[in-house]
Amino acid sequence: MNTKAFAATSPTSPLGPFAIDRREPTEHDVAIELMYCGVCHSDLHFAKNEWGFTQYPVVPGHEMLGKVTKVGAKVKKFKVGDLAAVGCMVDSCRTCDCCKKGLEQFCVGPGGTVFSYNGADKHSGGITYGGYSERVVCDEAFTLKVPANLDPARASPLLCAGITTYSPLKHWGAGKGKKVGIVGLGGLGHMGVKFAHAMGAHTVLFTTSESKIADGKRLGADEVVISKNPDAVQKHAASFDMILDTVSADHDLNAYLSLLKLDGTMVLVGVPPNAQPVQAFSLIMPRRQLAGSLIGGIAETQEMLDFCGKHNVQCDIEIIKVQQINEAYERMLKSDVKYRFVIDLASLRA
Repeated sequence: MNTKAFAATSPTSPLGPFAIDRREPTEHDVAIELMYCGVCHSDLHFAKNEWGFTQYPVVPGHEMLGKVTKVGAKVKKFKVGDLAAVGCMVDSCRTCDCCKKGLEQFCVGPGGTVFSYNGADKHSGGITYGGYSERVVCDEAFTLKVPANLDPARASPLLCAGITTYSPLKHWGAGKGKKVGIVGLGGLGHMGVKFAHAMGAHTVLFTTSESKIADGKRLGADEVVISKNPDAVQKHAASFDMILDTVSADHDLNAYLSLLKLDGTMVLVGVPPNAQPVQAFSLIMPRRQLAGSLIGGIAETQEMLDFCGKHNVQCDIEIIKVQQINEAYERMLKSDVKYRFVIDLASLRA
């Protein structure tokens, strides 16, 4: 199926109109006419080849949501007209220990995890293309159901920003009786605040900007701490069960590690450009942990969407036309968005 898309063709070229081919659905596939696609900072990294392994042309986008237009003969979960979503992954080996545990994002089997774009496409022999496009075709096993009470545009970033923050909060036990810190109030951080609050944790936001105090509290933070104020930060010394660090800029991890109580854990989901030094005493006094987390498996992503439907957790977004994507990237670099750009893909068909 010939499909309109927006792609980058080199590290220095802006994203622009591009035609791609989508396969006709196989017996296990779901074809989705895309309505919305969220814009993740990793899309920009890939478009600019900032991580060094982009294959061009690249069609970014892994926060896809739309309506089912066709299903394969053996598809059971979806019917034409359903709202459906595709996140960061479209396949894995499905047989390794990680896949059997529902951790497809860590697949170690043949071929490994197949990501929604710039992954190895076993159907075409080329690479996968993402959601800055008219439609997507995905195996039912990697296609997600969207609760009907969620706003489709606000739900689309849940496929990355949502699961990236939900998964570690759940894994490390955020909930009632726990004190949880969220570092940074951007696309990831604002979802971290919402989830920690919805899970019942005492939620503390750390931000460098005083202008975000009111917004942090609106989103669910019980307290907001200006991280540039050392005295305000140290008032929370050795008191957190968990800290979720969403910041992708260079910053001092040791200052936050000192805020963990015995056996507390700090989890990184942001990706700073440079190595961040960690002092041994930040961990051994008193027995703290530094960890990382990458999105979540398919079952957990569905669980997250269902949680959002039950608790009315959705992203704060700014809707753009696909023709505004290069401007959006520039604004994203300046943190000039509250808190996630979402592409209205009707603009691609206009």
